[in-house]
Amino acid sequence: MSSPDAGHPPSTVTGADRRTMVLESAMTTFARFGYRKTSMDEVARAAHISRPGLYFLFSSKETLFRAAVTQALDRDVTAVRQALADSGRPLSQRLVDAFDQWAGRYVGPLTRDVATVIEDNPDLLGEILETTPRRFEELITDAIAVEKGRRTAIPVAQTLISASIGIKHQVASRESYLERLTVAIGLLLR
Repeated sequence: MSSPDAGHPPSTVTGADRRTMVLESAMTTFARFGYRKTSMDEVARAAHISRPGLYFLFSSKETLFRAAVTQALDRDVTAVRQALADSGRPLSQRLVDAFDQWAGRYVGPLTRDVATVIEDNPDLLGEILETTPRRFEELITDAIAVEKGRRTAIPVAQTLISASIGIKHQVASRESYLERLTVAIGLLLR
């Protein structure tokens, strides 16, 4: 029996899709080996692209690293925005989902390495390490402000972010992170 695609040319990967795939592979490779030990050859192998093809997309390892981190952080902020936008759900659930998208996905053995490689290379990333967390804090503050008022929202958002950071470094699994974060959110929204 033949597949439904038999006789049809294979679908082509667009330039944007290829770039996204390369950046995801690069982020995984950087997380696994660290920035300094990662070579462009390793990233090219992981992305199933030739080394010259990788250099065509990114002129240097630093440029590739910056683009990979930027893509990951932008994806996280977009997911946070979507989680908070669902006003048909209680605020506490939306906040748990938002923090899960921002930090929960980075709890656990390999995923923890992604956060570490970002934190260990601030000089390579510049202002993105300041602006993206600020965007996250603004989204959390705005969501809380709708129900609690702006004055209450700012310290609650800041405390939730601090609690999230602490919990993330104390637990071994995403499930544990979410359980403890749910308690913190419940306490702070009372």
